Amino acid sequence: MALMPVTQLARLRLRAPIRPIAHLRRFATASDIRNQSATAQQQQQRTDNRVRIVEVGPRDGLQNEKKSIPLATKIELVERLAKTGVSFIEAGSFVSPKWVPQMENSSKILEHILTTKRPSPIPITYSFLAPNAKGVDNASALLQKHAGTYLTQAESLAGAGAGDKPAIELGVFAAATESFSKKNLNCDIATSLERFKDVIQGAKQLGVRARAYISVVLGCPFEGHDVDPHRVAEIATSLLEMGADEISLGDTTGMGTAPRTQELLKCMAAAGIRNEDIAMHFHDTYGQALVNTAISLERGIRIFDSSVGGLGGCPYSPGATGNVATENMVYFLESLGMETGIDLDAMADIGQWISGELGRPNDAAVGKAVLGARKIGASASSL
Repeated sequence: MALMPVTQLARLRLRAPIRPIAHLRRFATASDIRNQSATAQQQQQRTDNRVRIVEVGPRDGLQNEKKSIPLATKIELVERLAKTGVSFIEAGSFVSPKWVPQMENSSKILEHILTTKRPSPIPITYSFLAPNAKGVDNASALLQKHAGTYLTQAESLAGAGAGDKPAIELGVFAAATESFSKKNLNCDIATSLERFKDVIQGAKQLGVRARAYISVVLGCPFEGHDVDPHRVAEIATSLLEMGADEISLGDTTGMGTAPRTQELLKCMAAAGIRNEDIAMHFHDTYGQALVNTAISLERGIRIFDSSVGGLGGCPYSPGATGNVATENMVYFLESLGMETGIDLDAMADIGQWISGELGRPNDAAVGKAVLGARKIGASASSL
């Protein structure tokens, strides 16, 4: 299939998303369990040019920072992001601080979210990584302690709350190669999948969403570029069959290219996995994140992970730089006629602020351009 020129991508809003053909297996995720009125409402709201951004800055963006970040700064980052129109925020991780010290106070962040009412323009789901049964137990203890302060998945799907309460999501991380799985999870892929059953089932018992991530889907720091897309689809299938609501496909190294992104999504479709159950997570190490985003849009994907200020990196992927910046992603998508619902000016301010707090450069080209244009405009108006 010839690649569509980027200039033609603006026409995507006129097309229906690509869906698996009828004879392919259709996975029953928890998002299918909804009443008829909720179904009609979601169908009415779901338009082809609507894109959901998952903001990963507070978790994936901060996890690799060497400088210790105060809890107050992390909470402020989450709260500021909640005012921008983003509907999903990765807020922390119940992982051992021995492995990821930056996530040590995630339980306090979750407790703050559950006990502090903050206005937001839309309902927000806060996601926390729970890599094993212990992580689920820690999250479960807090959710049970503060029962009634968050929306269950059933309540979210029914449209309850309307921003009064947060929704919660628990996530697991698998890997597409054996080498990365052993380095990141200290076990092979089969063992990791077996362990994830407890996490996903634990999330369902708590009544919350379960998200599954698959790392290094387009290139591995230890095995190179040739990651088998069929193997990725097999892992995704296993996670969906366990009850995962969504699969985030991570180009952890940023090695992904347009042809290989397209081939991966073809394999996912051939496995019977719906576009609406897939998110794409690109790193911009080689400057290909937005190119691969365009390919994903062409294939019908409408969920993308990104990080304010381009924060991020993986402690187990040497040389991998940050996630694609949310500011860049929002500007790119909306230039094609897509809708994100995110306040770009507010996001640019947050990117500049958190970069300053971390003592690092702002890696969001669009964010810097927005701030520069604002400064020029202010100077001109004062003349």
